[in-house]
Amino acid sequence: MSTLTVKMEPLATDIYFTEDALHVVLADGREVSAPLEWFPRLRKATKRQRSKWQLIGEGIGIHWPDVDEDIEVESLLAT
Repeated sequence: MSTLTVKMEPLATDIYFTEDALHVVLADGREVSAPLEWFPRLRKATKRQRSKWQLIGEGIGIHWPDVDEDIEVESLLAT
């Protein structure tokens, strides 16, 4: 008997920040966190600038136009 394995691309549905971390909520229910130290532009950004984010490609990435920052969700899982 064989098992079919389907690799699903991780998709972001929401994000939020704590004092020192970025938190990304994924469509499958997982949550990934990364220290803001990894993202100097986001670390230096104001709360207002951080709050203006957009999903890229229905959730494969996140874009902050005010600070010109893009993060690929899959790269957060690879670290």
